[in-house]
Amino acid sequence: MKKIAVSVLAGFVYLTVALPVTAQDAVTKKIIEIGKTDNRSMQHLDILCNRIGGRLSGSDAYNNAVEWAASEMRSWGMEVSIEEAGTVPVGFNRGPWFGKLLGESGMTLHFATPSYTIGTKGVQTGHVLVEPRNQQEFDRMKGLLKGAWVLIGGTNNGYPIDISEKADRKRDSLIADNEIIALKNREIQLANRNGDEKKELQPYNDEPALFYRQMCEAGILGIIQSSEVPIQAMYDRKNMMDMTFDNLPAVPDIKLDEHQYDIIKQMATERRNFLLEFDIRNHFKPGPVKFHNIIGTIKGTKYPNEYVIMGAHLDAYDVGTGGVDDGSGVAPTMEAARLIMKAGGKPKRTIIVCLFAAEEFGLIGSHSWVDNNKSKMPYISNMFNRDYGPLAPTSINVTEAQWDDFSKICEPLSSINPEIPFELKKHEPRPRPTSAGGSDHAPFAVEGVPTIRFGIEDVKGYNFSYGEIWHTERDLYNKSIEEYQNHTAIATAVVVYGVANLDHLLSREGFYAEKKLVQ
Repeated sequence: MKKIAVSVLAGFVYLTVALPVTAQDAVTKKIIEIGKTDNRSMQHLDILCNRIGGRLSGSDAYNNAVEWAASEMRSWGMEVSIEEAGTVPVGFNRGPWFGKLLGESGMTLHFATPSYTIGTKGVQTGHVLVEPRNQQEFDRMKGLLKGAWVLIGGTNNGYPIDISEKADRKRDSLIADNEIIALKNREIQLANRNGDEKKELQPYNDEPALFYRQMCEAGILGIIQSSEVPIQAMYDRKNMMDMTFDNLPAVPDIKLDEHQYDIIKQMATERRNFLLEFDIRNHFKPGPVKFHNIIGTIKGTKYPNEYVIMGAHLDAYDVGTGGVDDGSGVAPTMEAARLIMKAGGKPKRTIIVCLFAAEEFGLIGSHSWVDNNKSKMPYISNMFNRDYGPLAPTSINVTEAQWDDFSKICEPLSSINPEIPFELKKHEPRPRPTSAGGSDHAPFAVEGVPTIRFGIEDVKGYNFSYGEIWHTERDLYNKSIEEYQNHTAIATAVVVYGVANLDHLLSREGFYAEKKLVQ
């Protein structure tokens, strides 16, 4: 495998050749200087997370982020357009939430609710029941359901209970099956009393919220499901696009810390005297509500109709503030653009900064941009996407045909911070994808655009865990790592500017594996 450490290569060039300082070299040097002394990556992130907040597509916070990001890029001298990417039938805005256990020793509750689920009607207090598993259990407790919080089975997977008519039909079928099982179990119990051989009872269909519709009609306050910690909360993906302002969910869908859930379930099973109190301010907005991509452009001086793209997704789940997913992509991408502009960069090729909407809803923003710009696809040198956490760029995988270009472009990267080394690695061709998934690079890859990205590492051992924050309540500003974010902005600016200044588009040879013809 051909592998060159850039720091060694840089030293070799310095010792053997006295290169003249070109305009490109001067700009690169200036990018690094400004990036070290006046890096604003965390300032951008602070505004996104702590002034604007969780940026769900279709929310007021997302629209605020669009206006802010567009204003910032314009202030740096970039051309900016705000382009409609899609709509949701109703908007969603999350307010504060709290819950308490009242009685006995008391407890402040640790919980979350998925986006596009309903909140409480003010502060609501009620007793607690464990959900019924069959019709007999439902009939026995139906008079007590009014004003109750109901503990349901299963474990939170980030999504709410499906409240669609299709889900109701499935639940009705399972209820009917459970009636048959209940009859068989009564026969088994009778036989067990009268015989020597003891048979095990048949298990019921254990579907969470099996009597959801019936319990709502009986007047429950909401359902409560156990959740691992940290609590994951996404959105109602199955019902959101069919919602109207008049058919919103009936009751809150609460995902409760599994440790507290177990305590409360035991108390409810023991029929102890206690209440739960919740105040959940989930608010909806009449739609349709549009959401937009922000496209910032640094026009090319020699090849204006050829492009280098750097992108990230501006939207984020609102149970946190999107500090990592994808604030750790947006902030250094914006800062890389600012560094290029501040350093006086005049790229030969056009640089496009794409801040995409609705990545979390299925790459809607990037699909929209690609669909509207098909003619540009053959002329995109590379699409650099940042959506994989706030770690430092330490490598880049390139093909043999791209090797010499990137060797020169990446020369300065190891000099930025000696504690964060950088190296080129050989890219192993993979089949060109036929469908898009993962992140916003994917629609570009389907079109055959190279999507080279940085390899990232926690080189200084800050014990970062992406799984801890992915779509959870911990996706916050302080989970991004300032040193790595600053470094990412500089490295991204240097590489993107370098690719934009090549005398040719990057070669696509060997990036995607060629399909073999079947004989």
